[in-house]
Parts: sequence; C-alpha cells; structure tokens
Amino acid sequence: MSKLGFIGLGIMGAPMAAHLIAAGHEVFLHTRSKVPADLLTGQATACRSAKEVAEKADIIFLMLPDTPDVAAVLFGDEGVASGLSKGKTVVDMSSISPMETKGFSQKINALGCDYLDAPVSGGEVGAKAGSLTIMVGGPDAAFERVKPLFELMGKNITLVGGNGDGQTCKVANQIIVALNIAAVGEALLFASKAGADPAKVRQALMGGFAASRILEVHGERMIKRTFNPGFRIGLHQKDLSLALAGARALGVALPQTAGAAQLMQVCAANGMQDLDHSALVRSLEIMANHEVA
Repeated sequence: MSKLGFIGLGIMGAPMAAHLIAAGHEVFLHTRSKVPADLLTGQATACRSAKEVAEKADIIFLMLPDTPDVAAVLFGDEGVASGLSKGKTVVDMSSISPMETKGFSQKINALGCDYLDAPVSGGEVGAKAGSLTIMVGGPDAAFERVKPLFELMGKNITLVGGNGDGQTCKVANQIIVALNIAAVGEALLFASKAGADPAKVRQALMGGFAASRILEVHGERMIKRTFNPGFRIGLHQKDLSLALAGARALGVALPQTAGAAQLMQVCAANGMQDLDHSALVRSLEIMANHEVA
C-alpha cells in the first residue's frame, strides 16, 4: 500500500480519489472547498494545504480546472513544491497547457522529483466507473511506478511520450470530441427540422458507419434535453483555446476547431457555460429557431 495525495475533489477528482481509497491506500486529501465527507473513510485524511499533502504522500495527484490553478497549487504559498522531498512523484491529471506543463515538470525535476502529466477522457461517468482513458507524458520509470494506480482509475492507459505529450494528446482528444458533438448536433437538427423523429434517426445511425460514442451518449442527451454537466461547456472552451493557441504557435490552421469554439461561445454568451458540452447543440438550435426535441 502506498501513501498517496489527491488535490482537487470536484466532479472528476472525487470519484477518482475514491477508487484509490477503496483499494486500501493511505490517501491524503485537499481541495479548495471542504473535503467531501464520504471520502473520509478507510485510511483517507483531510489536509489543510497542498504543502501538507506533499509532505505526507509519496505520490501526489492533481485534478484541477485550468493551467493557473495547477500553477498556484504547485508553486503558490503552501503549494506542493514547498512540501516535496527527493524521490517523490507529482502526477497532474488536469487538462492544461502542454507548453506550461513542460515548464512545471522542469521545476519539479529540479527538486529531485518525477513529474507525469496524465490528463483523462471519459467524463464523470468514466471517473465513477474507473474506466477513464489516461494519456501520460513523462519518464518510463515513473510511469511504470504509477501505472498500477492509474489502473484503479482507468482502462485505456498509454504512455504517449515525454512531459507535455500527455497534454498534447488530450488537446487532440478535445478537438475530436468537439467536432463530433457539432456534427451530431447538426445531423439531429437537420433530421428534426425535416420532420423526422430524431430519436429514431439516432437509432438507425447507431447501426451504420456514422455510429460513435458521441452519437450514442451525447445524441441521447440532445434528444432527452439532459444537459446537466458531465463535462461543462466552459471547460471545453478552455481546452479549445489551448488548441487554437497551440496552433498559432505551430503555424497550423484548425478551422473546424475554431468553428466549434465559436459555437460554444454562443452557448456561453447565452448563459449556458455550465451545461454539459452536449448542449453545444443549443447554439445550432438558436440559429435555426428550432429544437431537436
């Protein structure tokens, strides 16, 4: 059994930490608000700061909303870096800037510690089921050491490359997801406006080449209007901003990504930034003056 730390106990972080606790590990917890009472079981302990977590744990996991949050938790007052000692490992499972990640890893390495960037895909459902896809960047030895812990939280676990490559992979993932949500939204809106039953259209498409996980899960959300967040539009906007900023730095054009980002901006401008990203269809519905369902 390992001494683990987990910082960031939101929609994703709380169930991920719960899997580590259920496996019998000693887990030290910290979050911006109060640690959920249902996590304080077994050998789980609430800590007053990120520094205290780093002092007590050998492997420290982070699951935070954005790049500035990770920077503050790592290097701010009472941050992780101030509590580290040589030989420990920091694992950032947030979805943040690949370029900033490389800088974070260098600072942690300078303290004699390993750093892994390990963003995830699968949303709240995957976090609760322990079936997340985990994309990892960092040294082989650190990955092999942490992999049994990743396996408690996910199923598809891949060492993509060095530090920053895990985050680059996640940005690519978010591009694909956003464009697929937009495509499913357009298809179901077209079918509905033409007078067809969108539920039956979706059922038919699930048996053909257009079948996808997005059509299965988010297509159903669009039809049933279940837009309570598994992954919020505001967070997906952040990920697409990372993609477009990276594209500018690389001299690459991502026109479809830019279009999806604008559709999400329509939602945000209409107060829907906290809805699930499947609600991107609402931007299309606003322009068409017609709802899928």
